[in-house]
Amino acid sequence: MDFNDTPEEAKFRAEARAFLEANCKPKAAENDRMNRSLNPAEYMKAAKAYQKKKAEAGFAGITWAKEQGGRGLPPIFAVIFNQEEAKFDAPAGVFAIGLGMCVPTVIAFSDEATKDRYVAKALRGEEIWCQLFSEPGAGSDVAASKTKAVRDGDDWIVNGQKVWTTGAHFSDFGILLVRTNPDVEKHKGLTMFIVDMKAKGVEARPIHQMSGGRDFNEVYFTDVRIPDANRLGDPGQGWGVALVTLMNERLAVGGSYGPDYKEIFEFAKTVNAPNGEGALIKDEAFRMKLADWIVRAEGYKLAKFRTMTALSKGQTPGPESSIGKVINANQMMDIGNTAIEALDHYGIINDAEYAPLEGAFHQSYMFAPGLRIAGGTDEILKNILAERVLGLPQDVRVDKGVAFKDLPTGR
Repeated sequence: MDFNDTPEEAKFRAEARAFLEANCKPKAAENDRMNRSLNPAEYMKAAKAYQKKKAEAGFAGITWAKEQGGRGLPPIFAVIFNQEEAKFDAPAGVFAIGLGMCVPTVIAFSDEATKDRYVAKALRGEEIWCQLFSEPGAGSDVAASKTKAVRDGDDWIVNGQKVWTTGAHFSDFGILLVRTNPDVEKHKGLTMFIVDMKAKGVEARPIHQMSGGRDFNEVYFTDVRIPDANRLGDPGQGWGVALVTLMNERLAVGGSYGPDYKEIFEFAKTVNAPNGEGALIKDEAFRMKLADWIVRAEGYKLAKFRTMTALSKGQTPGPESSIGKVINANQMMDIGNTAIEALDHYGIINDAEYAPLEGAFHQSYMFAPGLRIAGGTDEILKNILAERVLGLPQDVRVDKGVAFKDLPTGR
């Protein structure tokens, strides 16, 4: 495992840092972000302007082929830029799913005309994409999707519902996983399409989360017509296309190294200990918990260095990268719970003007439980680690070899 940048990587890191210093403000605190001070319209305008600058400077699509507007560099360079960008108040989140997952799938499975239509505009921030996979009855088990598409001449007619779709309400396009054949096993009857999110019959309804966010959506499809030209891959091959999409998530593995404990130390210095004897930072039980968090974070950081070393050598990270999410999600919950308990009745205050540390830990407490679900539940990730890393027997699959229409969930 190599902890150091190569000369080429160090040069690229310096270039990235110079670009970011010229175009963004340093991130003051996790709860002091641009999207907290701007209204949605202003934030979207700022995000598109920033993305255009990234594209012009060559920092958008770093790993993409040069003919697609990228630099054609190895994945480690995208990781380096993500690490540096995470230190700044950059409005980059709007494009993360589209450029990190959706558009690379379009590049991999579409013809030249389709690439020419979509790729450059997405890279410049002119069009925003979302990913439509999860459904009310198919979250962890995405292959159990019920949203169906029926062929009608040169079109497919889509009916169904997706849920937890990030950014659907402001997206221009999405990649949509639907069932086109219920007479085969669930993984074999899926097909992927590009869908116009402004098309007739598409309705996105934002979900108001208890953390205050409104990024997720329910999306309804009612007799939506999608041209066959918008199909990605062959009919029935959608699961393979979806796996490529999900694999692209691994490039985000080096975005940051986990929680910043600077805020937690500041918090512990200003909040009283439960026994009333001085600041929380002097409480022995809290100090033991804090030490445990930091040790775990350092272990996670070292695991990321191992992944970065693999990327630097042109290798693909293995399933062991799932460890980080399991550890971080549960640790963020523990941190939020501990902070709220220490704040006592002040912990229920959400107004940043009055809440301790501008409500940072209140937001963390409300948001953290979802981290154990989004992007793969703890249970699914533990199964992956058990089967693919530890070599344990596969989990029981009662649906193996059964047509989707014959499953209780497929009716």
